[in-house]
Amino acid sequence: MFKKYYLSFFLSNRFFVGISISVLLLMLAYFFPLILSLVKMAVVGLGILTFIDILLLYRWKEGIEAERVLPDRFSNGDDNDVLWRVANQYPYTIKLEIIDELPIQFQNRDARHRCHLPSDQSQSIRYTLRPTERGQYFFGALNIFAASPLGLVQRRYRFAAEGKMIAVYPSFLQMRQYELLAATNRLQEYGIKRIRRIGQSMEFEQIREYVSGDDYRNVNWKASARHNDIMVNQYEDEKAQPIVNVIDKGRVMRMPFEQLSLLDYAINATLVIANIALKKGDKAGLLTFSHQIGSMVAPAKRGDQLWRIQETLYQESTNFLETDYEKLFITVRRQLNHRCLLLLYTNFESLAALHRQLPFLRRLAKSHLLVVIFFENTELRRLTNAPALDIEEVYQKTIAEKMAFEKRQIVKELQAHGIQSILTTPQNLSVNTLNKYLELKARGMI
Repeated sequence: MFKKYYLSFFLSNRFFVGISISVLLLMLAYFFPLILSLVKMAVVGLGILTFIDILLLYRWKEGIEAERVLPDRFSNGDDNDVLWRVANQYPYTIKLEIIDELPIQFQNRDARHRCHLPSDQSQSIRYTLRPTERGQYFFGALNIFAASPLGLVQRRYRFAAEGKMIAVYPSFLQMRQYELLAATNRLQEYGIKRIRRIGQSMEFEQIREYVSGDDYRNVNWKASARHNDIMVNQYEDEKAQPIVNVIDKGRVMRMPFEQLSLLDYAINATLVIANIALKKGDKAGLLTFSHQIGSMVAPAKRGDQLWRIQETLYQESTNFLETDYEKLFITVRRQLNHRCLLLLYTNFESLAALHRQLPFLRRLAKSHLLVVIFFENTELRRLTNAPALDIEEVYQKTIAEKMAFEKRQIVKELQAHGIQSILTTPQNLSVNTLNKYLELKARGMI
């Protein structure tokens, strides 16, 4: 239980209503002297009731017990549960107003709850918080204002007045969600496609009994004859393939979408892909860059690899500087000696922006399988779909259609140079990137 601080009482609204009525009656007594004695009695009665209310609230030293229950860390961009537990030690029902001092990042001063709590009972109150940036979040005190059935005075309790720090990490809730869906073979529910196996990057795993849906081409006739039952060969994806998530931290990734920056969407998707890759036996790695090279986690599949990637992603931040793709190319050439799948998260708003970096992208694609992942501007879609009612809106719609067309041209330009690409909305980034990763593995391209 948190340490508590008992401060002076607060006069409630009900008390001030009584005072206001008393003042009004005093004013009327000037014109009607006969009611003056009644007014004095009412004022004295209000004072006596207030004194009794104070005694009721302060007679018990620990009338209210409460605590705030927080997880060890928050998941960025997700709804995280916060729990209040409140217990009433008074011998009568207490009216409570609970006010939580939230971290400044939420810019929320309305985290409050009102309730009536019977004697010797407790109540759990749950609500959610959605952080939109990584870092340290400091919670203040949990304030509880208790009022007796008289309701003239409120007593304030403060719990956890020293505060508590919670670290907001990349979206591990999203990561666990995809991991669970993959384990239960339910990825299709979130838009992950079933990819037909085409390539030869498959390794023999075992011989097992045939079940409905198995490919008849995998029937092992010799084993079927021995067991007097239909047996099939089971294959698994070739493992230990290096998958490196490359994240652009430059100014183009500062663009916000639903309160999260594009960088945070890329970081959340990186955590999902790294976890799935490790579960499939591949090597997962990370490389960040902007005007200079940032952090690098060499591709590996050791036990603490996901933790290393997550801790590195937690520290990353973007800036307003232009990214240097030449430094990226030099670093990749020096540090990654084997052919890798490079998932490059960046953003191009125009063909001119792509053409400036295209020579370096082509050189990367010669040694590695490069997938350029950039973002569709959903505001442009809204403008192009909306009807134009005047000349200004016609102009805006024309510009929006031109910019949306350039996004599609960027995809074709990359394809013309043999570079894989994904044009996606931010909210579908994880799904589309995971689809591409599974597709490339199924086609034996990595």
